[in-house]
Order: sequence, then structure tokens, then C-alpha cells
Amino acid sequence: MTANKNTVASYIEGFKTYDRKKILSCLTENIVWDMPGFFHLSGKEAFDKEIEKNHFIENPEIEIISLTEENDIVVAEGTIKCNFRTGDLLNAAFCDVFQMENGKIKKLTSYQMTR
Repeated sequence: MTANKNTVASYIEGFKTYDRKKILSCLTENIVWDMPGFFHLSGKEAFDKEIEKNHFIENPEIEIISLTEENDIVVAEGTIKCNFRTGDLLNAAFCDVFQMENGKIKKLTSYQMTR
């Protein structure tokens, strides 16, 4: 696996175990996170504040179906299941597009579709 794919795999593992330190170690300081139709965040501090909310009751089940890389772009396709603190269930497919810089995630665009 390439260095960029390893970073993305580590980032996703961080979300599976809610390891904020691991997640943040995968990001550049000027990270941009877009979830079209939901939010746009800029900077590691804003990213940390978003994940600090930890909306889930337990760690989410995340399955990676594929990781594809070309140049400094890694695309991860997969599924996620988890229970929200509100009582709602998330059962979704996702496609995350990671723009990499020096082995770190510079920009993340997340697309999600509930199933």
C-alpha cells in the first residue's frame, strides 16, 4: 500500500476507534473538509471541533470497499453503520475524496447516501 493510502487507512481507523489524536495526525494544518449540502470546514481546529462532538453512541462500523489512488488523490468507497445519540441509526454508503500533500490529507470531500 502506498504512503497516501496508508494515511487514509489510518484516518479511517481513527474514526472506527474514535481516536482523535490519530485522526488529526493525518491532516495538514490547513485541512479543508467539505460535505456538499451539509458543511464546509477550514483548518485543523475547526475539523477537531467537529469530530469532538462525537455524535455516536458507540464506535461506527466502517467498511472500506475500495481505495483508489492517482497522483495525490485517494478515493475511498465504503459503508458506515452507527447509532446516533439521538436514537437515530445511520446506515449509509460513502465516497470520500482525499487530496494529499506530503503524505497528509489536505482536502477531504465527503459524499454520503443513506441506505
